[in-house]
Amino acid sequence: MNAWIILIVAGLFETCWAIGLKQSDGFKNTGWTIFTVITLIVSMALLSYSLKELPVGTGYAVWTGIGAVGTAILGIIFFQESKDFWRLFFIGVIVIGIVGLKFVTK
Repeated sequence: MNAWIILIVAGLFETCWAIGLKQSDGFKNTGWTIFTVITLIVSMALLSYSLKELPVGTGYAVWTGIGAVGTAILGIIFFQESKDFWRLFFIGVIVIGIVGLKFVTK
């Protein structure tokens, strides 16, 4: 279970660096660039650590899924990105996939 918690935190850090990447304005904003690099390193390190116990395919799929869902949600909240039905539906499908992987992974 510990590997799953670490993987979830890694996914949250992936969301952080994705948002930081947008805010860095092509690495022109130094503060956001530093934030992006630090959160990217932390995210990768935690992913790597979780993969000591989890299968790589599952770990990577969950990590990117958490990052994608988190980034999409923050994009809706902070950047007024689309929240039309089909976009939200398919974000939900990603969440279902993440939960499903948790249940089928030994």
